[in-house]
Amino acid sequence: MAYTDEEIKRIKSDIDNMDHESMCSLWRYAPSGHIYFDSTLPFAEYFKDRLYNHFGGFTPEISKRIGWK
Repeated sequence: MAYTDEEIKRIKSDIDNMDHESMCSLWRYAPSGHIYFDSTLPFAEYFKDRLYNHFGGFTPEISKRIGWK
């Protein structure tokens, strides 16, 4: 699926509005094929950059809080 510039901007804004724990939870539990993790789309690298370079990635505390489902 092709995304318009406006859709890409909105989705990146949605990612920008996620907090650290929400990002970690989505990273761990997102269903296969989630658009944020599809490397053919512009969101995967954007999400990863925000999670790891902005927030510092997973911490042991967050990992324990979100657990395993």
